[in-house]
Amino acid sequence: MTPELIISIFVTLLVTIDPLGIVPIFVSLTVGMTPRQKRTVAIRSSVIALVVLSVFALFGEKVLGVLGITLPAFRTAGGLMLLWIGFEMVFEKREERKSATAERAVSDKHVNDVAAFPLAIPLMAGPGAITATMLIAAKSDGNWIVLGTLIGIIAILLLICTAIFVLSGRIENLIGETGRIVLSRLLGVILAALAVQYIADGIIQLARA
Repeated sequence: MTPELIISIFVTLLVTIDPLGIVPIFVSLTVGMTPRQKRTVAIRSSVIALVVLSVFALFGEKVLGVLGITLPAFRTAGGLMLLWIGFEMVFEKREERKSATAERAVSDKHVNDVAAFPLAIPLMAGPGAITATMLIAAKSDGNWIVLGTLIGIIAILLLICTAIFVLSGRIENLIGETGRIVLSRLLGVILAALAVQYIADGIIQLARA
């Protein structure tokens, strides 16, 4: 494990989980709740997201094998998905989609627990985060040190999510709408660059196959 790899894993998952991007949705979903209830929702959503992402980190490659999907093909397709998410972040489309998902979940009353849905799934452990997790796990070649580090970084990020959710009101006031937009677009550009690298690696491996 090199420092560069650890930083790459951290940044990729930070951008795809996007704790700050979920803050406004968390605030809207927990309106009227007591501080204790908000803490409970924050902790529960993070634990559920951790379980989901850990399962995909450990068993995602096996699922691909059962489906007959090669890792280079998944790497290319996953890179394209992450590139699209980066595009959405740069042009302020991702926040709209997340908000629409949350509104449908609440208005349709399909769930009783917002911590599980829509917060944990699909906002925290959504398609982007799951794809990034599986791509990183696939590069580990079954190395348990890398997989353990991956799950550890996921746990750290979701702990950060919990803290951000608990302090959501103060954070919104601190960074403001302009700060959130600038940060989101900057992270979107970084994610797009990482996605292009995944696509290039996948295409090269497919060409060699």
